[in-house]
Amino acid sequence: MVPFDSRSPFQTSGIRVGTPAITTRGVKEDLMPVIVQLIDEVISNIDDENTIELVGKKVHQIMKDFPLFAY
Repeated sequence: MVPFDSRSPFQTSGIRVGTPAITTRGVKEDLMPVIVQLIDEVISNIDDENTIELVGKKVHQIMKDFPLFAY
């Protein structure tokens, strides 16, 4: 279930976002509000290619400080 959702768990009504992909890169809790805002920006403008591209660029800029592990 989505926390605080009044609907049945059998009715899709929200999203859950997992954090393992970013925490393994070193992202901490303080960056989560920024990530949530970026997700919200895309969802709120789902048909606006310019917004999606701008958010993508912001994501790449933020994640430059959190590189993937080199194996």
